[in-house]
Amino acid sequence: MMNVDLRLSGSVSSPLVVLGEDTSWDRILAVIPAPETEKIWYNTLVIPASVASISLVFFLVHAIAHSGAVRALLMRRTLSESTLAYSTLSESTLADNPDSETPDFEETSLKSRFSTHVGKLGGPVIFSLRCLRLLCCFTLLTLSVWTITAQFAGSGTVAWLHIGLCGAYAYASLLGIVSVSAGTWLSKLACRHLAAVLVATWGVYMYRDVWPYATFTLVPQDGVGWQIWTQIGLLSVAGVVVPLFSPQQYIPLDSKNPMEPIPEQTVSIFSLTLYFFMDSLVMHAWRTKHVALDELPPLADYDTIKHLVHRSFSNLDPFQVKKKRHLFWGLMRIFYKEYIVLSVMVLIRVLSTIASPIGINRLLRYLETGGHDATVRPWVWISWLFFGPTIGSIAFQWYIFTTTRTMVRTEAIITSLVFEHSLRIRAKAETGKSSEDSSANTSGAGTPETASVVDVTGDDASEGSTPSEEDTLRASSTSVSSRADTDKGKAKAKGESPSDKPAFPVENTKNLVGKLNNLVTVDLNKIVNARDFLMLFEMVPLQTALSIWFLYSILSWSALVGLATMIVLFPLPGYIASLTQKVQREKMKKTDARVQTVTDTMNVVRMIKLFGWEPRTAAQVAEKRDEELAYQKKYQLLNLTTLVITYVIPLSVMLTTFATYTVIMKQQMTASKVFSAMAAFELLSQCMHRVLGFIPMLVSGKVSLDRVTEYLHNTELLNQYSPQSTEDAPSWQLQSEPNAIGIREAQFTWSLENDGSSTPGSRKRKFTLQVEDELAFERGRINLILGPTGSGKTSLLMALLGEMHFIPTGPESFVHLPREGGVAYAAQESWVQNETIRDNILFGSPFDEERYNKVIHQCALQRDLSLFDAGDQTEVGEKGLTLSGGQKARITLARAIYSTAEILLLDDVLAALDVHTAKWIVDKCFKGDIVSGRTIILVTHNVALATPIAHFVVSMGSDGRIASQGSLAKVLAVDRALSAQLAEGSIEIEKAEERIDESNPDESARKGSDGKLIVDEEIAVGHVGWPALRLYFFGLGGNQPYLFWISIIGAFLIADIMVTVQAWFLGYWAQQYEDHDPSEVKVSFYLDIYSAMLVFVVALYSLGYANYIFGALRASRKIHRELIASVLGTTLRWLDKTPVSRIITRCTQDMDAIDGPFSDVLSAFIDVTADMLVKFASIMVFSPLFILPGSIITVLGGLCGQMYMKAQLCVKREMSNAKAPVLGHFGAAIAGLTSIRAYGAQGRFRQESYNRINRYIRAAVPFYNLNRWLCIRTDALGGLFAALLAIYLVYGNGARASNTGFSLMMAVSFSNMILWWIRMLNDLELNGNSLERIYQYLEIEHEPEPTAHGVPPAYWPASGDLKVEHLHARYSSDGPNVLHDISFEVKAGERVGIVGRTGSGKSSLTLALLRCITTEGRVCFDGIPTDTINLDALRSNVTIIPQVPELLSGTLRQNLDPFGQHDDAVLNDALRSAGLFSLQTEADEGRITLDSQIASGGGNLSVGQRQILALARAIVRQSKLLILDEATSAIDFATDAVIQQSLRRELGKDVTLLTVAHRLQTIMDADKIMVLDAGKIVEFDRPSELLKDEMGIFRALVEESGDKEMLSTIAERASRS
Repeated sequence: MMNVDLRLSGSVSSPLVVLGEDTSWDRILAVIPAPETEKIWYNTLVIPASVASISLVFFLVHAIAHSGAVRALLMRRTLSESTLAYSTLSESTLADNPDSETPDFEETSLKSRFSTHVGKLGGPVIFSLRCLRLLCCFTLLTLSVWTITAQFAGSGTVAWLHIGLCGAYAYASLLGIVSVSAGTWLSKLACRHLAAVLVATWGVYMYRDVWPYATFTLVPQDGVGWQIWTQIGLLSVAGVVVPLFSPQQYIPLDSKNPMEPIPEQTVSIFSLTLYFFMDSLVMHAWRTKHVALDELPPLADYDTIKHLVHRSFSNLDPFQVKKKRHLFWGLMRIFYKEYIVLSVMVLIRVLSTIASPIGINRLLRYLETGGHDATVRPWVWISWLFFGPTIGSIAFQWYIFTTTRTMVRTEAIITSLVFEHSLRIRAKAETGKSSEDSSANTSGAGTPETASVVDVTGDDASEGSTPSEEDTLRASSTSVSSRADTDKGKAKAKGESPSDKPAFPVENTKNLVGKLNNLVTVDLNKIVNARDFLMLFEMVPLQTALSIWFLYSILSWSALVGLATMIVLFPLPGYIASLTQKVQREKMKKTDARVQTVTDTMNVVRMIKLFGWEPRTAAQVAEKRDEELAYQKKYQLLNLTTLVITYVIPLSVMLTTFATYTVIMKQQMTASKVFSAMAAFELLSQCMHRVLGFIPMLVSGKVSLDRVTEYLHNTELLNQYSPQSTEDAPSWQLQSEPNAIGIREAQFTWSLENDGSSTPGSRKRKFTLQVEDELAFERGRINLILGPTGSGKTSLLMALLGEMHFIPTGPESFVHLPREGGVAYAAQESWVQNETIRDNILFGSPFDEERYNKVIHQCALQRDLSLFDAGDQTEVGEKGLTLSGGQKARITLARAIYSTAEILLLDDVLAALDVHTAKWIVDKCFKGDIVSGRTIILVTHNVALATPIAHFVVSMGSDGRIASQGSLAKVLAVDRALSAQLAEGSIEIEKAEERIDESNPDESARKGSDGKLIVDEEIAVGHVGWPALRLYFFGLGGNQPYLFWISIIGAFLIADIMVTVQAWFLGYWAQQYEDHDPSEVKVSFYLDIYSAMLVFVVALYSLGYANYIFGALRASRKIHRELIASVLGTTLRWLDKTPVSRIITRCTQDMDAIDGPFSDVLSAFIDVTADMLVKFASIMVFSPLFILPGSIITVLGGLCGQMYMKAQLCVKREMSNAKAPVLGHFGAAIAGLTSIRAYGAQGRFRQESYNRINRYIRAAVPFYNLNRWLCIRTDALGGLFAALLAIYLVYGNGARASNTGFSLMMAVSFSNMILWWIRMLNDLELNGNSLERIYQYLEIEHEPEPTAHGVPPAYWPASGDLKVEHLHARYSSDGPNVLHDISFEVKAGERVGIVGRTGSGKSSLTLALLRCITTEGRVCFDGIPTDTINLDALRSNVTIIPQVPELLSGTLRQNLDPFGQHDDAVLNDALRSAGLFSLQTEADEGRITLDSQIASGGGNLSVGQRQILALARAIVRQSKLLILDEATSAIDFATDAVIQQSLRRELGKDVTLLTVAHRLQTIMDADKIMVLDAGKIVEFDRPSELLKDEMGIFRALVEESGDKEMLSTIAERASRS
């Protein structure tokens, strides 16, 4: 018998006891002496007692801190410090402490009480497992007591150790009792502490008594009797099995309103970490064709937006954060627990990454030495190859699980935060600011550092109230009184330059909606992409340090030479990356330019089609696209350079290290050193890639986070949100009357700039609304605001609503609009939501059928609703595109009338209405019972029509001042211009008889029977179709697609083969040291061969990838060109059914996906597929018998991948479609910001936003969880593959160490690639969804394409002759006719007026003449049938001005002449003819010029100004046929008269003019009048002739007019001329 070597003599805790072959356990125990007292702390058995003691202290502290008395004290202190509490103390206490619920004393039955108690603890399964654990604890305690009494009866150190162990078991038993008997919270706390104690004890015994079996030299320290194995078994059950497999106890966040828990909240830790709870969703998706959103798991209560807002706004909202700070620190305060977990997971991941190099090294070392001097058995290292990556994968997947959940929550939080803040900002059009005029004062509008405003995030948060100064602060308080102190008022009045400057926006910006959309899309995406900063700051340093340590341990100081080489070469990829970023910035500028051009194009695509601009517009977009792709090519080539360098550097470092080790250090290469070093160098390479990848992402994320922070802190706010409003109000002594509506001694501007704003006019236009004395509107009466175009009528309403910046000019200044009775507002630009007509009218109010029907009748909507099959359930479409301008105006009016608001602000609601309808509104609505007693402030141009009902009139001057005010007689006596306008106005002043036209309606409004016009977003089911893929694949190859693909695949495959040969060659080199004397090994020969292979691989890969880059650019250019051509060539009907936002998404977001992600993923997928095939083949070459298990594992991985992709595609599509409504609602709310605030509807819109965000979160959570489900399984399969191969190589065929190392390297690499291959295939499918969506838009309905036969003669048109014969028209090929047998003839130079009721077919006729709808019959223009002419030629020679003018963002010159075909003289003449110069003088500082900036959609111009510019654009075209479709409806009478006179004078004698008009005066001097009704011509003759027909419709219209004599005179004069 051999002697026993006791390494720590006298200590039973020694882990190293060396045994002989026949050593018996009894003899070992006999010779182990008792430990000395001073050595007791070296014994591992002290650990359980120590952990139990620490746990006891923390348990008591936690329990005391959570006691009712302590919590009440802390809560009282918190409430005393803040007025921004989200909920009451009782609600918070109940939500946080469910144990505080009052017990039900009626439950006297012991059984029912027991059932209730079990239910509170989580149910019978959890309770049973806790009882099982308690039983195990009692058994362990009993066993421990028996051990002390039976074996350690003395008072030695060993006895004390076991007494401490016995105490730990007693404490565990006590915790077990608490876990099954206490309340919800305390039992859960006890379970956590119990698990910690038991796991620590289990770990001690595993180390002492199980680990020795994995070594050649150690023995168990506590013997091998039944007692120890029983103890280990009980500890395994109680400390491992029960905690891992016990379901989680669900504790609702709100015990009063608990939600149904989801599996994620109730499954066991084992299921949670391995994502078994996702199995049901995966299997459901596998069995069904598509998984709808409602079939996905519901939201967890901690993921609802309501909870997220409650959790986050106290740290983010500038109105709740006491100290101004960066948004980053607020996010860290919210997610600090998550980032603590993330840092721990990163540490575990880093430690596990070193598992493969160590395992390969130790295993190959064992094979090289035959097991000589080995301490650990080889099966341990084999299992290490499986468990190391698997544990690392679990940690890393939990890291990603946490980050993706944090990402989704951050998206929801910031979207809600920006939306919430947008409800406070000043809505104004931005057209860009120069440095000299961008200086603005943030005092009074910037977000305050220490604001104390009531929380606006709760359901009951009003638009409403504040703790103090309720009547001066908020828009929805009892008033909107805004005041400022005297000094501030004087400073403003004197025009002193303010000192502060708003930081957002500071550059040329587009419109408000675009800026805010950028924040919640582009910027938010960059912010969440920077969430992984721990990868850079924790993982990279730790992994680099561990890799260097490992390399140094096997290669000595040569590893430091390799490190030095890496440090020297590292700046090279950094330099290339900096060049790449510069190119990327330039590329993004070109991309922005292209996106802006596409966006502007799609926003006015109807105008482009009506003007026949499709070819030139397509060429313009193609030019921008070519500029973008030029930089895309540079960017991709620089990326290729970066890839090559980052590939070469690690190999060069490895080559340098091996050369130093063999040539300089004269050491021998072995397989264990070569292949483990290769694995370590691979880790270093990963670190380099992370650094290069994460730094740009973090920089972009910081910039975007800065932008959001600036928006929150520095954006102009409404006055009522300014801290100065609170501070300054007490300095004013005079208070306005509580019920007064008015303004005194004040100026109003659209920005904080002391000299006004660029709103309504050019960039230098300064507009200021001034009230020098006092303006007081009459309560309970109808008040009129009159004035010329651009005089500030709308601004006056905005000033009352608090939308403009209030500048006091005297000590008694005030502006006051009572809110307690409600305010309703109808905007001049009718704002409707993409909902049904009824929803737009109700606007959240309860449905009262009687009141609703009255409103429909009084607003003249009955006939319009009869036009729709679905009636008032018809969807109005995006921006109300399915409605005419008049219909939108009346729906907007109906919304205001239906509301119960006491004050109605109506902005020119009569402008878009025809004479009869406007008369009806005045007589039935404004004189009706619903508005009786309510205060109406009406802006209008229809002076004569509206003045009879007015009790108070305000006349505005052209300089933004009030010209006169008072009763109508008083104003007329002062304002001669108004008197003249009233006298000359052609508006009815007598009550017209109620007429209901029962004839067929204008079918342009007909929709499906369900009322849906907007088609649902396409959801493709299954995989991406071959037609879409073929589009791209053949686009890549151009004219030689097959040759292209052969070259690409061949290059990648040969390069991957050479890379594999490189790895084998290093093993072959190391093998030479085994087969030959080291002096015979020619190191230089092997180095040269290896270097040559490296150069060959780099050259071949570079050529193949460069070829692919050029192919990708070719495909992107082709697809973009076809997409733009397809959309520009579609029909107006398709455009009506498709929201512009979807079209823009295809041309921008989806196209960007094709340019970038799809192209990159496709090339990577090809490369990885080739690499996997090569690696699998190489494994089979060296281990042919392993082909069966290897194939089985590969098939299992592929099966997991297929199941994953099926589910992922479904969820991804649902997530994308759930995201769009969030952004759509966001944009719609911002567009209607003024209306929402006027109605006080912020809370309802906030709740709707919450509902849509919740739907998005519901789809996003399983989307990211599915990735985790796949990764865990593929990583486990990969680890199993490597471990099984190692078992086969070590215990099977007896392969040499070099071949074993090579096979293991290939196996580990192959197993890692399984996941990447599946994910790339999935990414290819997901990004291919964009390709599929684009392909769908290539297959839409199109108008006839131009042909050579359709080119008209060069002289055409020589005149404006128009002849129409038997024209029928309909909006769709299967729809009913909207025009019936229309026949008429107009000679060149004639002016024809077209009149008729709404729905009579006026607009349909204009569209039919341009072949914009399906027509039958014959239309000849200048003698040539229009159906034989190409559409672009026809529309280029006919000009139409639609009802709603469309303008581009840019200068006025670009709007009038988008393609630069005319000089400035022609453009100015057109502006003069259109009447613009009649509205302004040369001395006007803010006059509109050709260089004036126009905001997107003309947002910085009044509607009248837009119509003037649209008319000027039409005049520039100099067409022989000009069609005006309500082109001057928003222009005052005087300006309209100037325009009509200009048209008569300026237009050529051969220019035919068709005018659709509501104003009879506009067309009374026309050569002919066409009266349409129900799609038919009922009258067509000279006005004088039509007036002779006493039964005629036109005669009736004139008779209804109070100025029929003047109209008759005009007609007679025209007939004589």
